[in-house]
Amino acid sequence: MDFIVAELRRAGVSGDALRFDRAHWRSVHGGEVGNLVCKLPGTLRGPRRLLMAHTDTVPLCRGARPVRRGRFLVPADKQTGLGADDRAGCAVVLHTALELLRRRLPHPPLTLLWTVQEETGLHGARNANLSLLGKPRLAFNFDGGRAEKLTVGATGGYRMTIAVHGIASHAGGAPEEGVSAVTVASLAIAELHRGGWLGRIEKNGRRGTSNIGTVHGGEATNVVTPEVTLRAEARSHCPEFRRRIIRAFERAFQRATRRIRNHQGKTARMTIDGRLDYESFLLPDHEPCVLAAEAAVRAAGGTPERAVSDGGLDANWLTRRGIPVVSLGGGQMHAHTTAERLDLREFVRACRIALVLAAARAG
Repeated sequence: MDFIVAELRRAGVSGDALRFDRAHWRSVHGGEVGNLVCKLPGTLRGPRRLLMAHTDTVPLCRGARPVRRGRFLVPADKQTGLGADDRAGCAVVLHTALELLRRRLPHPPLTLLWTVQEETGLHGARNANLSLLGKPRLAFNFDGGRAEKLTVGATGGYRMTIAVHGIASHAGGAPEEGVSAVTVASLAIAELHRGGWLGRIEKNGRRGTSNIGTVHGGEATNVVTPEVTLRAEARSHCPEFRRRIIRAFERAFQRATRRIRNHQGKTARMTIDGRLDYESFLLPDHEPCVLAAEAAVRAAGGTPERAVSDGGLDANWLTRRGIPVVSLGGGQMHAHTTAERLDLREFVRACRIALVLAAARAG
């Protein structure tokens, strides 16, 4: 954020045109900074346009050192991700602003938005102060994939924290007195796997995904583990089917707690604390921001391709909050993995598309 602000100020943006909101104050994760908003007055009449990207990356990208390999940027350390998701998107939006200002290109009123905490559940977009955005009529988000790919819809996601409360005992002296939370959790996970409720899920024509991402518990091998905490998620474009996945998790863990007893017949108990991270959306075929994005892709020499994402985007929350957003790629590939790379040709094309979107005469 410091770098983005410094570059904008160096290009002549006044301090009054830059504002940070307090999205991090409302986020469950807290944080050091909110979303950055830059508003540029138009030199052309027309509805305001919004260009945006998220500034955070996943932990795998911590310490990444980008190096160039031909037409790609890759991480120098093979144990880290690159962070092109979404540093590349941030660069596209920043480059657009700098080009407009330095070349004095005509443009309609513009709002540039760099969000926080997208990767942890879209909390920046969810808690953004929309009053700072100036009521944009056309909105474009630069995130992952090829520059020609227009993401017009995305899945909905639900996150769960599952706590299994067993009974501690000495694992060598009196194991029969304990109820292992590890065993209970293992039985539940095995049941979910056998029933087809983990990973990619297809039931009666409905589709979704689920994952148990973290498991924490236990401190010593000589103690029957009393507590295990798991963090999981369920996704589906269909809200009803997503609720079925969540119910499958609840029932599997409830049954597992009843199956394991100590010598006195005592069982474990479990709690699930869940929340909707983002709801699914699908933009109409003739949504103005989609048509404008397709025209910009063609103007940059490409062929637009509409897509629907199985991951969440900042567009989920802004669209739900009344600002329809189409997402375009910035050349990012294999995000969230150590094989992540940035296709520089696609990145340059994304910059051209963004400039067309920002500088085009709005109609």
